[in-house]
Amino acid sequence: MAAPLLTSGAAVLDGREAGRLSRGIGTALARARARGAGVLVAHTFAVARDADPAAIAFAARRPGEPLFCFEQPDGGGASLAGLGAVHTLEATGRERFDEVAAAWRELAAGAVAGGAEGLRGAGPVAVGGFAFAPAGGRSPQWSGYPPASLVVPEAALARRDGKVRLTLAAVVAPDDTVDEVASRLERRAGELGPAALPLLDPAPAASARIVGAAPPEHYESAVARAVERIRAGDLEKVVLAREVAVHAGEPHDPAAIFGVLREAFGSCFVFCVARGDSAFVAASPELLVRREGQRASTVALAGSARRSADPAVDDHLGEQLLRSAKDREEQTIVARRIAATLRPRSVWVAAPGEPVLARMANIQHLATPIRAQLAAPIGAVDLAGLLHPTPAVGGEPFAAATELIPALEGLDRGWYAGAVGWTDAAEDGEFCVSLRCALLRGRVAHCYAGVGVVRDSEPPAELAETEVKLQALLPVLAG
Repeated sequence: MAAPLLTSGAAVLDGREAGRLSRGIGTALARARARGAGVLVAHTFAVARDADPAAIAFAARRPGEPLFCFEQPDGGGASLAGLGAVHTLEATGRERFDEVAAAWRELAAGAVAGGAEGLRGAGPVAVGGFAFAPAGGRSPQWSGYPPASLVVPEAALARRDGKVRLTLAAVVAPDDTVDEVASRLERRAGELGPAALPLLDPAPAASARIVGAAPPEHYESAVARAVERIRAGDLEKVVLAREVAVHAGEPHDPAAIFGVLREAFGSCFVFCVARGDSAFVAASPELLVRREGQRASTVALAGSARRSADPAVDDHLGEQLLRSAKDREEQTIVARRIAATLRPRSVWVAAPGEPVLARMANIQHLATPIRAQLAAPIGAVDLAGLLHPTPAVGGEPFAAATELIPALEGLDRGWYAGAVGWTDAAEDGEFCVSLRCALLRGRVAHCYAGVGVVRDSEPPAELAETEVKLQALLPVLAG
């Protein structure tokens, strides 16, 4: 029977649940003392089915502590939210995915965990993200977002298949006591209660100001130079991004923005990763990888067109996109690379012969779903590292694009076009490509959008495409 958590007041563990928690902590403490090192303990409890993980996490967040919310509203209502950090996994450089994956594997293997009952995302989890570049995020605005950074939350709420579970976690040190750790976790549980996301102010007192980090002409020039390199045979494709800042009259509210995004972009991966006084929010259309046991799935997404409120016009725009040689070339490059990466590690890789339309609120893309049966166990973080960056955000070949991108863009992408998501103790998990995103710091929001440049790209058209992509967030941030 579910404990009476999050139904009418704060989450309070009943005697049975408190006893289960204490026994788990006792086992972890014995291991910690035998090893002379800390041991992760995590215990999972059923909570009310109508609990909203993201709303509860935003409402209960302590000042400045890490927060993570990740959901795909139309994806069966799955949601994961985490608060605090009992352990941090960080790395930099080209091996950052592998290093973080290995550290998580070691930590999870020695953990004492109970009550997850096979529910994906429940039990001990590591949540966070990775920068686009091996050493990305060096500029001051990306402070708090290292090149690779996953945290193990002290409290995590997972919703899936109509069930909601609360996981409380701690790293038990040899000199801890059961009562001290139990009291700390019960205090955290007591801070969790029913909540709703705040509403965005529909009429802010001061109007927002939108400023490009560089003039539009700079971006068009960068696209033109990239086309020259492609036609010269240096590479097939390169993705170029631009940055726009929104200066609001009042500090941006991450919780309210998250609420608007998940309402408007139900088919996207809507997330918020908050560190200190900043928050990274997005409604990303692109799955980098989902790992469920020996099955891996991803989507090759490239080629874009705007939407229309007129169904006939909208269908026409979609048909034009399906027939566009330029967009089909861009899409084929992405799908080909993803399949080639997965094939040596898989029993089989399956993808349809033709792309389909993936429609979001303000934009539609060419998409090719790709599935694979893995030949040997490969964790979600390792898979994310193998696939990142796809040609949808980098280039082809990437070795040729890697130096061209910063030289032409002139910006620090940070976590833009990187990977954000989670992994559990079984190394299942889900990571999306961090697109249609904004980094919020007080009254300033840094927004990013990019396009794939190929042989037939035209600079004014590519600039216009970034404007369409920016419309996912600019109306929300600028009021």
